[in-house]
Amino acid sequence: MMRWIHFDLKKIKERILEFLAVRKLKKKMKGPILCFVGPPGVGKTSLGKSIARAMGRKFVRISLGGIRDEADIRGHRRTYVGAMPGRIIQGLKQAGSNNPIFMLDEIDKLGADFRGDPASALLEVLDPEQNNTFRDHYLNLPFDLSNVMFVATANLMDTVPAALRDRMEVIQLAGYSQEEKLEIAKRFILAKQIDENGLKAEELEITEQAVSRIVKEYTQEAGLRNLERHVAAICRKVARKIAGTDAKPTKIVVNGVSIPKYLGPPRFLAEEEREHDEIGVATGLAWTQFGGEILNIEVTMMKKAGGGLILTGSLGDVMKESAHAALSYARSRAGTFGIEEKVFSRYEIHVHVPQGARYGNNLIVDGEPHPQRCRDDWRSHAARKNSSHRWAQGENSGRAPTRDQDHHRALPQPQGSR
Repeated sequence: MMRWIHFDLKKIKERILEFLAVRKLKKKMKGPILCFVGPPGVGKTSLGKSIARAMGRKFVRISLGGIRDEADIRGHRRTYVGAMPGRIIQGLKQAGSNNPIFMLDEIDKLGADFRGDPASALLEVLDPEQNNTFRDHYLNLPFDLSNVMFVATANLMDTVPAALRDRMEVIQLAGYSQEEKLEIAKRFILAKQIDENGLKAEELEITEQAVSRIVKEYTQEAGLRNLERHVAAICRKVARKIAGTDAKPTKIVVNGVSIPKYLGPPRFLAEEEREHDEIGVATGLAWTQFGGEILNIEVTMMKKAGGGLILTGSLGDVMKESAHAALSYARSRAGTFGIEEKVFSRYEIHVHVPQGARYGNNLIVDGEPHPQRCRDDWRSHAARKNSSHRWAQGENSGRAPTRDQDHHRALPQPQGSR
């Protein structure tokens, strides 16, 4: 069944088949705990629904993004007004089954504050050796979760605590290549959008060349959401054209040439492939979540006493270190390369990577999410959040934090401020 619903994804399909094979040989077994990790739009959530459909189980999904209260997982004690069970027990009650496919969506976006740490509460839920006696505060009785198959999703694993990460089997979902996007569009997206916009297959045809041009020139993503939006935009324009006339509609064919008429000028242009070598320009290749990129690295030299190295293009730490290492290697082998030693002390070298600053996301370094920057951003966000909670509890002498204090810079308050 999953072969027809999802294209490719061989590793995940093999893992599900392994689980079914073991289940056939042993009826009583502990449910696996999978974690799908990948960029947005690659189908992590829809994959969980397909697993439930293929296994004939109920499907339950809860979103963990922004949850800060431990009681959302363990529930409230019945002595409190408005007490209710945790979201795990509520989900099982909603499904009406004790062995559903239970999806924990966006597990990497859990929060934490003075009310507790939900990630720590999930340690018991996602541990096969402990979750057979999971105790919800509202029920105050042990509940067996060993029959539940938990499936978690995340964009990055760097913000997930190590203890929680250790309890899950991580399966990486890489972004789709252009060929895979084209095949998925032909099999699923085109028919879906034509039907959702009130059209019929005999009224609209989007050719393979048109889809290929949308993928290359109008989308630049790891997933498929923007591709689906652009196809939907074409379908809406065609539906408006058909609805605006009383005549019998004729079949409209959208090919690669007519795409700008529906979607406007191309948003992304492929890097020009240089046919001849040029002095000061080196060609490199880069891996990104949405495919490969050609990098034209430009270098120039300027007179400056003492020399030096300038790197521009919003490069990541790895590429900066590589540039410094290359300069050190060139200096150590200057004689072999026929370079005079005085060149390094008289000239400043400027290296520029034009594509390095194109993506506009401060968490993308060298074309992929950078773990250290993600961790620093998450810690900074947590520090600001904890600071606001301390102020709410009266730990800042009754004064609201200034904008500079919110960025961890303590400034003196003006005289007479309150």
